[in-house]
Amino acid sequence: MAVTKTFNSAVPYISAGKVVEWQLGSTYVNGVSGSAVYYTTDFQTTLNADNGDFVPKAEGSWTKAQLEAMLPISQWDAVFASQVDSVITNPPVRPVPDNNYVIPDESSSSSSSSSSSS
Repeated sequence: MAVTKTFNSAVPYISAGKVVEWQLGSTYVNGVSGSAVYYTTDFQTTLNADNGDFVPKAEGSWTKAQLEAMLPISQWDAVFASQVDSVITNPPVRPVPDNNYVIPDESSSSSSSSSSSS
């Protein structure tokens, strides 16, 4: 099933007329809503010019391509693939209750312990 990735969140933090921090986000979708393989996750990252994540510049100078280039796509791809695998492809086996279980009769478990020496 194809994975759809949508870059849908970009919040700049401005100081001295330049962006010094970005909060960026994307939504990943596996399958189609209502299908057995449908799964979605929202990813967010915060990038800071002080950490060397990017060079500060005016808010209007940024292009969508520049913002997308800063997204940790390979990391998000790996996390999403792991999530889909553990939830959709290979979900954990859930224990099944045995509602017909009968509690053993006490006489069958205590017959050997009821005889004691005096």
